Amino acid sequence: QVQLVESGGRLVQAGGSLRLSCAASGSTLSNYSMGWFRQAPGKEREFVAGISWRGGNTVCADSVKGRFTMSRDNAKNTVYLQMNSLNAEDTAVYYCAASRWRLVGTTTDRYDYWGQGTQVTVSS
Repeated sequence: QVQLVESGGRLVQAGGSLRLSCAASGSTLSNYSMGWFRQAPGKEREFVAGISWRGGNTVCADSVKGRFTMSRDNAKNTVYLQMNSLNAEDTAVYYCAASRWRLVGTTTDRYDYWGQGTQVTVSS
């Protein structure tokens, strides 16, 4: 079992930056590929970014490519999402997820463990 706890979400102005963190316990994160998803009110949960178990491969959704970067520090059992040039469309609850698949998955059914989420609100 993996327990995931996200942090770093808050209210930020458009054009600003945030770094989200996801700390894991209960298991070693290096055994999992990791992903960030988000869910805005009234919308389905969508893939944002993912990283392979060793960190050699990252994937970002087209909507955030060039603005968001995902990274991991397996020694700290933590993954990060650096978000730059935020806009109102980025407002959502952001979820961290862990997958037993070694490759990056872009759909929710590829992930086995989920955090509770952290709210990001971008004011325009």
